[in-house]
Amino acid sequence: MTTSDPAASGTPAADEPGEPREVSGAPPDEGPGGQPDEVLDCLGQRCPLPVIALARRLPELPVGAVVRVLADDPAAAVDIPAWCRMRQQEYLGPGPGPAYRVRRTR
Repeated sequence: MTTSDPAASGTPAADEPGEPREVSGAPPDEGPGGQPDEVLDCLGQRCPLPVIALARRLPELPVGAVVRVLADDPAAAVDIPAWCRMRQQEYLGPGPGPAYRVRRTR
């Protein structure tokens, strides 16, 4: 048995179905245990309310914290990444579901 054999380690190979995951634990875009540090429920809110909620909450969290913003307004798909660029925060991408992930960087 070799340590590079995915079946021996219990870790799925990269070409197997399912989400890729790190061997060390939580994915790099989530907090401990694979969960975000904070979830902001902005479902049903229209532009610019999801971005305003993110802008108000993020400074209250520690640097490195991950926030998942739940937002079903189509404008959020553009607004949240743009806000992250303007404020030097790390946009981690969409999902799962109608959600956007942001890491506080400063």
